[in-house]
Amino acid sequence: MGTPIPRPTPGQTVGPFYGFALPFAGDGELVPPTSPGSVRLHGTVLDGLGVPVPDALLEVWQANPDGSAPTAVGTFGRDGATFSGFGRCGTDRTGGYRFWTREPARTGGGAPFFVVAVFARGLMHRLLTRAYLPGPDGSAPGDALLASLPPERARTLVCVREADGSLRFDVRLQGEGETVFLEHGTR
Repeated sequence: MGTPIPRPTPGQTVGPFYGFALPFAGDGELVPPTSPGSVRLHGTVLDGLGVPVPDALLEVWQANPDGSAPTAVGTFGRDGATFSGFGRCGTDRTGGYRFWTREPARTGGGAPFFVVAVFARGLMHRLLTRAYLPGPDGSAPGDALLASLPPERARTLVCVREADGSLRFDVRLQGEGETVFLEHGTR
């Protein structure tokens, strides 16, 4: 008798079951789009060939604009006033996603960032990364993680400020220009 083969768990079968089970009303609107101080965080999820991924799901977590951790309960109930620091958004047919949120402040001395989780078909586990706010010159100065990477890799973690003030953060799952993904202690 050999070793039994383990059965896949939900963490090993990321998708595409989430398209009907995880989205919720206002999921990408951490704040109302027209509220003071709101900013659009958006981009495209691309596969290794540069083809948009139309059925990925992204989650963001972030600090408050003052750098504190959000403590609001009721993450899934968007009431237009409560900021939970959490959002979830599926990609559209062109691989695009968008969140309406506020810009986080520095926490722990590093550059301000959004934590981003990516779920997509073919992934055994979610992918974790960071989307840093760009400084005036387009880089995110003063962050230990970014400083530990070669400049071309660090650039994959920094948002681009667009002319309308929005933040663009494209996610490339593999290949040339692949986004830097981080390991998390629990799987």
